[in-house]
Amino acid sequence: MTQTSENVTWLTQEAYNKLKAELEYLTGPARAEISAKIAAAREEGDLRENGGYHAAKEEQGKQELRVRQLTQLLESAKVGEAPAADGAVAPGMVVTIAFDGDEDDTLTFLLASREYASGDIETYSPQSPLGAGVIGHKVGEDAEYELPNGKKASVRILKAEPYEG
Repeated sequence: MTQTSENVTWLTQEAYNKLKAELEYLTGPARAEISAKIAAAREEGDLRENGGYHAAKEEQGKQELRVRQLTQLLESAKVGEAPAADGAVAPGMVVTIAFDGDEDDTLTFLLASREYASGDIETYSPQSPLGAGVIGHKVGEDAEYELPNGKKASVRILKAEPYEG
């Protein structure tokens, strides 16, 4: 998982390898594919009214943005181990909290960077108010974080386990 501290992003070896493979695909085969799409669309004639050309150019822009994001992330990455299962909340963990100590009002989420966001589990950044508020707290402890309206909210840490996903 990841832990961002200043401009350093901590990644497990598995996560680093996955992101590196994505970058290699985007800068190799995917670039060739998009170039071929653009060339084929250009052959169709007037570029002002060529929907295929404009769609391919837009796809190319999104792809190049992702290449820049991955390059920057991997340049600042430090490879390390997944967090220890010692009950303390850290980036790379699945955390279950109870709002205001109410065991019936809970939320389970992955505390990690957006690189790990998936449909399987809600993801909160360690820099988010909730993420920053729970880091370092142990299971059974209460933590506080600031709501968007400036008020404070309290949560109790019910579980903190390394993400296996």
